[in-house]
Amino acid sequence: MTDTTTTELRGDLRTPRNGAQGIKGSIHDDATAQKLGLRGGTVAGSVHLDVLVPLALELFGPRWFETGSVSMAFKNATVDAEPVRGIAARPTGGSDQHVAARIEREDGLLVAEGTLGIGSPAQPSALRALDHNRFANGELRILDGVRAGDAIPPKEITIDGERQERLVATDGIVDPLDWYAGESPWGGPVASMQTAVHHLYTFAANHIGSQTVSTRGGGVGLFGCIEVAHLAGPLFLDRTYSMAGVVLGVGQSPKTEYVWFETTATDDTGAAVASMVMQLRWMKASSPLYAS
Repeated sequence: MTDTTTTELRGDLRTPRNGAQGIKGSIHDDATAQKLGLRGGTVAGSVHLDVLVPLALELFGPRWFETGSVSMAFKNATVDAEPVRGIAARPTGGSDQHVAARIEREDGLLVAEGTLGIGSPAQPSALRALDHNRFANGELRILDGVRAGDAIPPKEITIDGERQERLVATDGIVDPLDWYAGESPWGGPVASMQTAVHHLYTFAANHIGSQTVSTRGGGVGLFGCIEVAHLAGPLFLDRTYSMAGVVLGVGQSPKTEYVWFETTATDDTGAAVASMVMQLRWMKASSPLYAS
């Protein structure tokens, strides 16, 4: 499965697919992406996360699906079927820790960087170590009215097993585990990273969008950073969880406006099973609110 060095574990090359290429007007659509200066429709960052799971299992074992995390900031976009690989530092000792990890294109271009973790380390993950309000908001147009501390109301959401089955059947998950479609060490099939992000993200983004982006013309959105953490995992397919969230910060760069938010999935016993931290960006050049 992997090549090894003395300090790093290197995954095999994989070819993530742009399964959202047909969504016109999105960052995954060739025409839209090229208009914004990109080479073509981009592969979603959540799709790339799946290449790190085999490394996490080799480094930490199945326990990673119980208390493990992946925390990535995306640096360069890829287009459909461009080969990438996951790379992670080997643990240096101790049962609970974060290790440096990254995703690279075949030619070495950095696609994403951050950490893989297990348990409750003393040091924070890559994304939780950041100050989510370190840049001044300035005059926000797309996200005007969104503030750190804003609640994202709870919603009952069932993890869609049929959606994940389709992804596995169509090579939409680049490194599928048997556990994604059949029995796992915990019983039934478990959610892949891509599936976890989809459900922890969609309800929150829809809420933020309905409050701001969609009502004022908005723009083209994309993932800037994603962390998925198993707290008392795994997340099971076809099981209903209560999901809720909070806005961590809002800001802008020369090209984007962005929001940081955290969402948590809670089971029917009240236990927090998984959480996600995300930075979601909107391209200023795509929004009529920035039309010159």
